[in-house]
Amino acid sequence: MTRLFRLVLAFGAVLPTAVLAQDRDTARYSPERPSHWSFELGAGTDNRSKAASKSDGAPYVFGDVQWNAASGFYADLEVETIDSSGAWAETEAEAGWQFEAAGLEFDTSLSRRWRLGADAGHDDAAWEFQFDVMRDFGAVDARLRLEHSPDGLGSTLATTWVETRLRWPVTDRLRASVVLGRREQENAPDYSGWNAGVAYALNDTTALDLRWHGNDAEVGGTQFEDALVASVLLSF
Repeated sequence: MTRLFRLVLAFGAVLPTAVLAQDRDTARYSPERPSHWSFELGAGTDNRSKAASKSDGAPYVFGDVQWNAASGFYADLEVETIDSSGAWAETEAEAGWQFEAAGLEFDTSLSRRWRLGADAGHDDAAWEFQFDVMRDFGAVDARLRLEHSPDGLGSTLATTWVETRLRWPVTDRLRASVVLGRREQENAPDYSGWNAGVAYALNDTTALDLRWHGNDAEVGGTQFEDALVASVLLSF
């Protein structure tokens, strides 16, 4: 049994007391909330995803537009700058459904990603499935996430990422969080990754985030270097 699936079983054992919450809180489902659009713009000192850099350690920007239906269905389109195999940007089109059951919140989605400007012969498109389970415990919220692509970008074949996250308030505007995840891939390195940091809400639309990212990947290069990352998010 691989380390990844031992981790899945361990997380599954605590599912009845587990979590939900999206990375971007503006999209969190509420049965009482009417259909609406949401928009996000952001920038950071490094584009980090699944405990690795997508921008080769350089700053990046992104934008996202999302339609949220009152039923919990949603669709969104995102564009972000990257630096990978010649590609300078990555776009993602996603459709999903948020719902509640058995005292838990769920978010399941399917997305298609494309990389713009990738080197000739580079596999520049991939499908990805994501499934979140979330729950609040008083002021603390927790999330279990599973992401899987049957054929990843570049030379990577099937890839699976599992992570768990805990967040809690420090003050009215300051919130801390820790994330632990595991990635297993075909034709690419397996590794565990983590991050910990704080987010500060300047106002209702603007938040600042500072966190440390690390992993145990035994691979050289900027992509897997540990890093302190600062970012800003505007949502409306």
